[in-house]
Amino acid sequence: MKLKYYLRRFFYSIFVEYFNKKIKYNWESYPRRYDIINKIIIKKNYISYLEIGCFKDETFNQININKKIGVDPVSGGNLRMTSDQFFIENKDKFDLIFIDGLHVYEQVIKDIFNSIKILNENGIILIHDCLPRKLWYQTPTRMSDTWNGDVWKAIVECRTLENIDTYTCLADEGIGVIKVQKNKNLLNLNLSNFKNLRYKEYYKNRESLMNIISVEKLINQIC
Repeated sequence: MKLKYYLRRFFYSIFVEYFNKKIKYNWESYPRRYDIINKIIIKKNYISYLEIGCFKDETFNQININKKIGVDPVSGGNLRMTSDQFFIENKDKFDLIFIDGLHVYEQVIKDIFNSIKILNENGIILIHDCLPRKLWYQTPTRMSDTWNGDVWKAIVECRTLENIDTYTCLADEGIGVIKVQKNKNLLNLNLSNFKNLRYKEYYKNRESLMNIISVEKLINQIC
């Protein structure tokens, strides 16, 4: 497995991008995603929760709420299907939606837009894995044991849209936050294809690109 990773990195560094600087986020010192989700549920009196991507139920089993739906094509949750299948068949709406499925930009942005359509008024969407610490953690093809994928690019795209307000909470690999309301901090970025963003740009401009906030601000001000 390690050899496979190194071979992938070699070709990626030649044909796509090479950048060796790292971000020193110590995620162990921050609250876990499920603790944050449960705090939001309690504060907002939410009664319905949807989770996209439930691998081993690491998050799903920790969530305390009346109505809980978990979607995964392989393991975990309570619906065995892809997110695309779910959104086609689903008739329900949800208060809180947590996206932690396939960690590639194209799928994440699709899951976000589909989630917006079934979000209750005053609901919130959270997205996991938005703050990768290394180049190799954010490649669309897995090249490390830790894999965030290029989820962060979907957050950047959402930040440029006027009808949704988008943040990134500094906790647990980075938690994207989306509310359907006027964008309070619109990102002016002249870019037609967000897939073309490079990690070096993220590394240098992550505070402005990702609109990073603390857990306290998320709980006390955003929610």
